[in-house]
Amino acid sequence: MVAGMTLTPWEVKGTIDYDKIVQEFGVEKIDSALLARLEKHAKKKGLVLHHLLRRHIFFAHRDLKFILDEYEKGNRFFLYTGRAPSGNTHLGHLVPWLFTKWLQDVFDVELWFQFPDEEKFLFKEELTLEETARYTEENMKDVIALGFDPKKTHFLVDTRHAGVMFPEAIKVAKRITFSTAKAAFGFSNEQNIGAIFYTAMQAVPAFLPSVLRKKPLPCLIPHAIDQDPHFRVSRDVIPRLGYPKPASIQCRFLPGLAGMEKDGKMSSTSGDQATIYTTDDAKAVKQKINKYAFSGGRETVEAHRRLGGNPDVDVSYQWLLFFEEDDAKLERIYRDYKSGKLLSGELKAILIEKLTAFLAKHQAARQRAQPEKFLWAPGKK
Repeated sequence: MVAGMTLTPWEVKGTIDYDKIVQEFGVEKIDSALLARLEKHAKKKGLVLHHLLRRHIFFAHRDLKFILDEYEKGNRFFLYTGRAPSGNTHLGHLVPWLFTKWLQDVFDVELWFQFPDEEKFLFKEELTLEETARYTEENMKDVIALGFDPKKTHFLVDTRHAGVMFPEAIKVAKRITFSTAKAAFGFSNEQNIGAIFYTAMQAVPAFLPSVLRKKPLPCLIPHAIDQDPHFRVSRDVIPRLGYPKPASIQCRFLPGLAGMEKDGKMSSTSGDQATIYTTDDAKAVKQKINKYAFSGGRETVEAHRRLGGNPDVDVSYQWLLFFEEDDAKLERIYRDYKSGKLLSGELKAILIEKLTAFLAKHQAARQRAQPEKFLWAPGKK
């Protein structure tokens, strides 16, 4: 928990103060020196520094310098991220995955993608394991649609791969006390014991490749900042098992359509009408943005032309920070909106066009997705 806001792996509410999070979580801000090193490696592959880095959406890290040091010595690392299936995929879920895809392209490394299908079952009373199994299959299609390398991407499903994961999880669980779990996650004595144990399962992919290959391998975990408590706890335990402390890189949240002060982040719990899913058609995208996206514009066209809008609170502009890769175009939109040249409806139209094109491409790739090609099989490296 962070003072003044609700921020746990299962709930995000309130006005998010990222400077306060950095201070209280103990993560480090990504500085210009780290950005320069990442850009250098990207250029070697004919790529540019990812716009989520350029715009400080991925803003913090733990031991990223260690990962780059090891890589530059010739020691390869692996990536680990995941998705707890409790509903359909929305655009906020895609943000860390889009960046993870870039990391795989730049460093040509393996990705271990965890689907902890038991997590939300344990934390949501109304959810059944049958539902999480269905959502797992659907969520897999969205991950695959982003273009990850099937030869270097391995899906781990907790209930399916429990035979391999559980022996490692209990080694972690033995070294985490209930008092530590309560402090990290805000648990009370009424919390079910499955939820208390869960973080041990989430720690496993951070060192499972080291177990399988019988040698210590560095791990980098891209994730949204609300998941940090899991890895903060596991970073204390994993070195005691003989494996490298996992590094991580954290991103900001895609704001909810109603704005950060009301929604905290884009969430399935905001309701279908105020959440944009990867399966939404063009009509639904247009309707949701026009109706629900918080505007930084003035009350009248005349006032807007005279005083200008506020892109720093306008959700349509904030979403373009995440999805519009062209810096020059984004700067022009910012300037025109702030001056009053661009109206709120016109700004929404720009976002609608951008997301409609993005989702059309994504949905076509999603239809071709074959999850069985990505599922890891025991005995497979």
